Amino acid sequence: MIPMTLLLLMLAALMALAVKRVPAGQVYSVQRHGRTRLLQPGVHLVAPGLDRIGHRIDLSGQVLRFREPLPSERDVCGTVYWQVLEPERADAVLDEVEQLIRRGALDALKAEPDVAHSDRRDLGSRLKQRLNGALRERGMMVTRVELEFA
Repeated sequence: MIPMTLLLLMLAALMALAVKRVPAGQVYSVQRHGRTRLLQPGVHLVAPGLDRIGHRIDLSGQVLRFREPLPSERDVCGTVYWQVLEPERADAVLDEVEQLIRRGALDALKAEPDVAHSDRRDLGSRLKQRLNGALRERGMMVTRVELEFA
């Protein structure tokens, strides 16, 4: 027979696993049997063993830095500030969003004529527009792009 203390400890541990606190400014995606639901900020109960936290989505914004060589004689360093607007749509591509942004930025820079002599702000603005064209449909948005040439 299991002592009452051990039974109470197991019950307390199970309850601790079942309670999830989502901080303000974040959304958690919970997956169960291939279906996904979102937990908004606050305290929620989940089924341990059945529910799995897929992503912890930060709604306040993210930063991606990159440094890439260009066909010209200079390298470009960039910082892309982006954020999730629609967690339902963004959840499916969150694992690959950094590659998506990096690839989109490099493709846009390679498509620009004479990148090395362009105005950084104007080039950053055009890059932001091109990235937003690809990311808006996925529930994300680029808020700012800063470029430097090395």
